[in-house]
Amino acid sequence: GPHFSFTPAVSLMIHCDSQAEIDHYWDVLTAGGDPAAQQCGWLTDRFGLSWQVTPRDWEQMMNSPDHAASQRAMQALMKMKKLDIAALQAAYDGR
Repeated sequence: GPHFSFTPAVSLMIHCDSQAEIDHYWDVLTAGGDPAAQQCGWLTDRFGLSWQVTPRDWEQMMNSPDHAASQRAMQALMKMKKLDIAALQAAYDGR
């Protein structure tokens, strides 16, 4: 109701296995949401709830012993709204 609202301090995560899955959840959850709140795989839905829509392999990329690869992937992610699995993997691989 009007007395309570969500904050980005709480978000729900969806780990996706494919770009099609990311696209599906992104399209459904951003409908009627706040476009200004779309950044780095995060979005706010029409109810004000924050979501993270990420590739399932993202955590593995970030925890890789290859820190340079992790940094490249993070730099690519910082430029995105909806995450692009192929672009993140290419950055991670140094392509």
